[in-house]
Amino acid sequence: MKVALRVAGIALLLAGLWSPACAAATRTIKIGVLNDASGPYSDNAGEGSVTAARMAAEDFMAQHPDLKVEIVSADHQNKADVGAAIARRWIEQEKVDAVADVPNSAVGLAVNEVVRGGKAALIASSAASSDLTGKYCSPNTIQWTFDTWAASHTIGNYLVRHGGKKWYFIATDNALGKSMVRDGTSVINAGGGAVLGSVNVPINNADYASFILQADASGADVIAFATAGGDTVSLIKQSAEFGLKQKGLTFAAMLTTTNDVEASGLAVGQGLIITQPFYWDLNEASRAWSAKFSARQHDQSPTAFHAGVYSSVLAYLNAALAAGTNDAQAVIRKMKEQPIDDALFGPVVVRADGRAIHNMYIFKVKEPKASKGKWDLLDNVGVLSGPEAFRPIDQGGCSMVEQAKGN
Repeated sequence: MKVALRVAGIALLLAGLWSPACAAATRTIKIGVLNDASGPYSDNAGEGSVTAARMAAEDFMAQHPDLKVEIVSADHQNKADVGAAIARRWIEQEKVDAVADVPNSAVGLAVNEVVRGGKAALIASSAASSDLTGKYCSPNTIQWTFDTWAASHTIGNYLVRHGGKKWYFIATDNALGKSMVRDGTSVINAGGGAVLGSVNVPINNADYASFILQADASGADVIAFATAGGDTVSLIKQSAEFGLKQKGLTFAAMLTTTNDVEASGLAVGQGLIITQPFYWDLNEASRAWSAKFSARQHDQSPTAFHAGVYSSVLAYLNAALAAGTNDAQAVIRKMKEQPIDDALFGPVVVRADGRAIHNMYIFKVKEPKASKGKWDLLDNVGVLSGPEAFRPIDQGGCSMVEQAKGN
């Protein structure tokens, strides 16, 4: 009887010793998807970005079942103070390791300051301001999908070489719009073109008639929309109402997606020039992943925002595994060590300034008769390699690059 009691006691002791150890053995990485869930960018990011992040977490855990990945989400309402407060709460109270997506440059820049110098990261897959990896670069931040410099230079380079010499910008009156006008102007001027004027309009504006008429009166042969989301859709539709395409004008949307094109309709959007780092019908890998996404996301075709969330979150998780820690700066250093072979973006290099370098493609919106289905929207008319498409690292004013030179 005493032997049995002694054995039972040892078993209880071992259970007490091993249970906490076993629980502690499961490492958890927590990712917060912060985006516009109800405003003008919600179709391009929103719920779809949360789905994409979950797909990345599931694919990662299928390969590494000893690690747990949690995905949480919130709506930043396109307000920098709201986004910063959510990120701060996540990091300080809910132990979030990285904030992902953030489709609003002002919010992205605010969150960039929240994470700076701490143990959490910003995976800015949708925040577009090139200042994130320029004068506001941080060892805690990477910028994955595109930026205003790449979008402006890819389209500007293509159209200037194809005769689009005189430009007029209609831009949202925020960090995104101003960055695109600034970055677009530099490539247009360098190519021998000229910007005849620009106008800043409020985000989520309803009536663009006066701005469109200003652009038409400028004498420009290219009218560029330095806008995003619902603002771009409204501009595409309202420009068509004035019959400006019949005058031989070219329209370029500097930062648009397949959702914007589909919402506009091919009848009014045909001929529009856009740039994307990802399109669902680009290759076999993009088609396969897009089919999985659409099956989970109400038959919606993924945007470049969604693909960027998937790829950047998956790359971050793989780097966190390799680094052996959740510390943001250590993980990001690991991401910068060697090229990443990404299924959706191809070969990706994360530079010292945090900018992910990959191909950028130029697309032209199809005529209705050329489309074979709802999401068959674009013709690929050109491509720029990563080093051609993105700002040279020594031109961004990133302090980390300057410091590296001095060492």
